[in-house]
Amino acid sequence: MKKYLLILSVFLAVSNYGTAQSVKSLLSLDNYHIPVDQRGALIAKVVSSDNSEIKLAKDTSGLFLIDKQGYIRLKDDKVLTAKSPMRYEIELKIGKEKKTFELVKDDFIRNGVIAHRGAWKHADVSQNSLGALKRAIELGCAGSELDIWLSADNKIILSHDLILSNMNVGNTTLEVLKTIQLKGGETVPTLDEYIACAKKQNKTRLIVELKSYGKEKQGKEDDSQTIEARLMRTMALTDSVVQSVHRQKAQAWVEYISFDYDVVLRLRQLDPTVKISYLENNKKIEDLKAADISGIDYEHTSFYHNPQWIKDAQSLGLTTNGWTVNKKEQMQFLLGLGIDYITTDEPELLLDILKK
Repeated sequence: MKKYLLILSVFLAVSNYGTAQSVKSLLSLDNYHIPVDQRGALIAKVVSSDNSEIKLAKDTSGLFLIDKQGYIRLKDDKVLTAKSPMRYEIELKIGKEKKTFELVKDDFIRNGVIAHRGAWKHADVSQNSLGALKRAIELGCAGSELDIWLSADNKIILSHDLILSNMNVGNTTLEVLKTIQLKGGETVPTLDEYIACAKKQNKTRLIVELKSYGKEKQGKEDDSQTIEARLMRTMALTDSVVQSVHRQKAQAWVEYISFDYDVVLRLRQLDPTVKISYLENNKKIEDLKAADISGIDYEHTSFYHNPQWIKDAQSLGLTTNGWTVNKKEQMQFLLGLGIDYITTDEPELLLDILKK
């Protein structure tokens, strides 16, 4: 009976959160990357729940125009070249709302290499550190994966585990967490610091894993109130991250992954155009497509037993990724299946295989 009541309370917590909280989709674009060497190139469509006329309120570069259907493009006589600046800011107005976006020259790498927690293993830097991100960029990885939590004062902190140096990240302030020493004299970074670093270049994306407080082991059985509180904390993290990315105009650099299906659905509610991949293989691929999930991102042995999942997902327009793949024969097997991305602690090895 106690177990039944526990399950029921969790179900009610999830249900009540979805109905009690007002989720407003953020004004967004379906693309933030400007094609190079394409005169008058189509860039993006504005996505909004407001049907008011969309106006280009500000464009300091004078490169862009927007039509009545909400499509943003380069003017007919404009083109970006290899020598063009990297970032361009525009402001859109829809009804009473104004919002600023950054469009980015599309030099992003598409080799499918995702550095797991950054490229740390052979660089004498810590996982999820700024040094690991800089090394992933230096190597030429398509993406650098990172893990995030909320601190006690609601700052978004990078750490794979909720417990870091014997401190519970969620119960510790940023000031105290910054006293933790990482390799090379670094301190624990915030997401804001990571984004600022990433925005200095337009080669490597950030693959942000949103952690789930409900899935983290605590060492003892929790009562229903604690479980509900964890659910709310997980949703607070999700909301904070999306709002932070939009506030910093970093949509061109950021994609999301999570093991928590409620997080995945929440991300889609908040931003209809963001790229999201699901890390568990407990849903039918057709159901993920119906929920507008962007891709599957499974533990790599899943594809040994179900190699058809890659083609099945790709046929529905979903991207495919395998984690965490650290051996040459594993990489070659997945590449042979035509997988889109591989997440690895050994990006140097995977890059060498691709080069050959």
